Amino acid sequence: MQDDDLSGEEGETGDAVRDPRRIRVTRRGVIIGGLALVGVGAGALLVRQLRRAGGPVGAWGPLRPIPAPTAPPVRSPAIESPGLDTAMTIWAHADDDIIFANPELSDAIAAGTCVRAVYVTAGDAGKGLEYAREREDGIRAAYDHMRGSAGEWDERELLLASGARVTRFVPTDEPRLSITVLRLPDGGLDGKGFPATGKAGLTQLINGDVGELSPIDGGPAYDLPRLTATLAELVSAAQPRRISTNVPHESAFAHGDHPDHSCVGSLVRASAPVVGIAPAQMSYYLGYPSKDQPVNVVGEELDAKVEVYRTYAADDPVVRCAEASTCLSQPGFGDWLRRTYPKSEAELRLS
Repeated sequence: MQDDDLSGEEGETGDAVRDPRRIRVTRRGVIIGGLALVGVGAGALLVRQLRRAGGPVGAWGPLRPIPAPTAPPVRSPAIESPGLDTAMTIWAHADDDIIFANPELSDAIAAGTCVRAVYVTAGDAGKGLEYAREREDGIRAAYDHMRGSAGEWDERELLLASGARVTRFVPTDEPRLSITVLRLPDGGLDGKGFPATGKAGLTQLINGDVGELSPIDGGPAYDLPRLTATLAELVSAAQPRRISTNVPHESAFAHGDHPDHSCVGSLVRASAPVVGIAPAQMSYYLGYPSKDQPVNVVGEELDAKVEVYRTYAADDPVVRCAEASTCLSQPGFGDWLRRTYPKSEAELRLS
């Protein structure tokens, strides 16, 4: 959710020898290495926003309606065992879930739920693939903390029926959990993207200002039909009983949120029904605007939530905080960590 998302914000073979999450790289699927140019000087907007007393505020502007994709094929390389109870979470950035959808996420993992997480953008803030990989290290560390294990994670690249190439991480000792990343470029707090990635993000793709959006890892480009088809394929492959995601752009709660958040919420809202996900199975979590709601995470729940976030932040140099008190004092983050507000379709206050 950095800004990226302030995330806010979710590697490859080179990561296999890095300590943070001890990834074991396999050759199942299609293994294709990609490099992205590192943006020089990018991320300054995020730093300025972090220093503001009130935390970051995202720009809001018009967004075109998103056409529903066609139904995906029955078989997909992304298919995973659904388990007894599968929850799917689809977010703009790697940390949106642990900030906005906890303690619900931690509770689900503790209860044995099968959790399939998807992060649509790299949350790179124009800083390049290495920074995105640091954030991926961080979210795996956070999942390790929530599941109470620090085993190896397999890394696989999958070429989907949609034509997209995605990267999936799965704990070798706990296949009921997985993290899939698309690594599309971060759109920034202003929704205008970053020079290092052509000043283009989800907002420009949805509005037709650009015809394609290229992942920062060099994977095949996405046009809008490929992106919605990819999301529908991943949902179909996971066979979830419920989906959690960001609040969509059509909601009054999207005003002031990170533009990537509302884009992803709208993309999921348009794509999930194609594979049989009913509105009652969807939960949309307030992002930045949640700070305007009453505090509802306190005591031991808050302590646990902050520890998960602190674990993530140890790998994210933009928001790193050594102590819980430091995490809670970060502008914006301290407010969000003390709150979590899921909304049903009926509660979205759609325009």
